[in-house]
Amino acid sequence: MRRIEASEFFLIAGPCVAESEELCMRVAEAVLKLARKHNLPYIFKTSFTKANRLSGDSYTGPGIVKGLEILAKVKATFGIPVLTDVHETIEVDTAATVADVLQIPAFLCRQTDLVVKAAATGRWVNIKKGQFLAPEDMEQIARKTGTRKVMLTERGASFGYKNLVVDYRGLIIMKKTGLPVVFDATHSQQLPGGGGKESSGHPEFVIPLARAAAAVGIDGLFVETHTDPSEAKSDRATQLPLESMPKLIEQVLAVREALK
Repeated sequence: MRRIEASEFFLIAGPCVAESEELCMRVAEAVLKLARKHNLPYIFKTSFTKANRLSGDSYTGPGIVKGLEILAKVKATFGIPVLTDVHETIEVDTAATVADVLQIPAFLCRQTDLVVKAAATGRWVNIKKGQFLAPEDMEQIARKTGTRKVMLTERGASFGYKNLVVDYRGLIIMKKTGLPVVFDATHSQQLPGGGGKESSGHPEFVIPLARAAAAVGIDGLFVETHTDPSEAKSDRATQLPLESMPKLIEQVLAVREALK
């Protein structure tokens, strides 16, 4: 995490949920190879539980015990920091025994007890901006933590029912906090609900949206990626195929280089 503290551009990437140890290890190995090729600090992400599900029939994950076991193996095997969501204060201390970054989901970003508890662990905290929240309000949420070890992540704003849009002004507004600002390229093209039991989305927009965010001047990029999104147990309509990660990274870095 020292390179991130030194304001280097960084990548957060991994599957939406820890479906299996094999999946997480494959994704972590492939993305780490790509990150090293481009000298890019890399944080592996996955969730042990996805608490925000539209349908009660939706897969939620392996649970905190198995999920943290998988994260611990990724961390030990590849020597990289790892990130996972926390949804309730009771999860925080346990998750912090493994995770280097605790993520506050967008729908929970105003939950004061959760945000404060996560920050009290001394771990980095990634706070996702609620789809319903103005970007300038994120400064107040960040202040609750009492620390500068905070990232603010844009993941799209509600635009009527079942649609998200990205207001790129928000990235600039959040950067005024002086905290690292991250763009979530996969959730930003999600169609919440989507008319069925799970959200849909437009993955063809992931790379263009990421390029645009890079042009605005983000500090980090967040991407959910899977070996075969069509078979994913969560967010199958929004995750980027692992094979497309090189194209994404190369184009984002090319935009950043052009701005120097």
